[in-house]
Amino acid sequence: MAKLSKRSVDRAAAGPTLKVVWDDELRGFGVRIHPTGRKVYIVKCRINGQQRFITIGQHGPVTAEHARARAYEILSEAKNGRDPAQELDQGRKAPTMKALGERFLEEHVAVRCKPSTQYEYRRSVELFINPKIGTRRVTDIQRWDIAELHHSLRHIPYQANRTLGVLSKMFNLAEVWGLRPDGSNPCLHVKKFPEEKRERFLSADEYAALGRTLAELEAAKSEPVSVIAAIRLLMLTGCRLGEIMTLKWAYVDWQAKAFRLPDSKTGAKVVLFGDSVAAILHAIPKLPNNQWVITGTKEGARLTDLQPPWRRVRGRAGLDDVRLHDLRHFFASGALFLGEGLPMIGKLLGHTQVQTTARYAHLALDPVRSAVEKVSGFIAKQAAGSSRSNYTRRSRFRIVARTQLPDTLDHNDAAKLAID
Repeated sequence: MAKLSKRSVDRAAAGPTLKVVWDDELRGFGVRIHPTGRKVYIVKCRINGQQRFITIGQHGPVTAEHARARAYEILSEAKNGRDPAQELDQGRKAPTMKALGERFLEEHVAVRCKPSTQYEYRRSVELFINPKIGTRRVTDIQRWDIAELHHSLRHIPYQANRTLGVLSKMFNLAEVWGLRPDGSNPCLHVKKFPEEKRERFLSADEYAALGRTLAELEAAKSEPVSVIAAIRLLMLTGCRLGEIMTLKWAYVDWQAKAFRLPDSKTGAKVVLFGDSVAAILHAIPKLPNNQWVITGTKEGARLTDLQPPWRRVRGRAGLDDVRLHDLRHFFASGALFLGEGLPMIGKLLGHTQVQTTARYAHLALDPVRSAVEKVSGFIAKQAAGSSRSNYTRRSRFRIVARTQLPDTLDHNDAAKLAID
């Protein structure tokens, strides 16, 4: 036994077999000397009744002083019931971020998420996460790695924030699966980029222009019937794009005038429709062996992408900045204009939370603003043009009240008589 130092370890000679030289000050700390002359610092400790040998590092790159300090830490952790060896093994066996992404997509996303969400998650993993940190081990990722990745996507802030959300979910599951310690999610405190809510409400003239454009395209047969029908259904129902594009004839309840959707963004729901929507549906030809309302060009298939034809339609109508989702916004604003309250509009749009509908609350002020203009305008005219007549009326009231009325009348009766 000897105190391990640089000098004593350098002088220790190798033998024909593996041997260990133990430190005489820190019990359990030693250096393992191989027949080849390679010297490795180790620590021996007992964890949960089992004796463990933990490698600290090779002599040379690791100094004796550093090895001693690390050995002391390991022995202290072992006394407190922790297993440093297990954590080291876990780090060496930890999967790469690419492997974590594959497990995330297979075991979580494919089971718990809707197809549209699955597509977006897979896109984030394969296009933005794997190229940046896919080869890194899950246990090696630190907060600055996530911050750097997020910052590198600053030119596409919406995608950067979506990718940050996917990473956070992946690391939460890594903790559940025992791949990282609890509470070690490196996405914590990484601030998202500001996002501006894109709300575009069409004016009456713009909506009329869109209606005329659809009628012209329909008459000229320059766009497929399914495209015209899909846009009109979006305009008149307030449905989400995916709800119309995946609408099946089996979901149409003609008697109740309703779409009975088995699944949507908020789960199963019923969308009621009126005569105008019924007329559009009756005008859509039903193709044999095709279950979809909005059909595609292939036999038995649905139309999968409405964006290219929509860009042509909106361009012709002079509405280049209008998105398909903005038609849903206009549906909500139309309901507000007609006097419907936010709770009813929430039901029409299929919102499950009041906060979602509340984004349209500012539109409800328009009728109030109009009433204020009328009342204030009326009062302003009265104040400007009839002050003299009001003075005359007050004078007559004073005369009547003082000279012509019996003493038994109170002031209210007097006022009524004076006004009459």
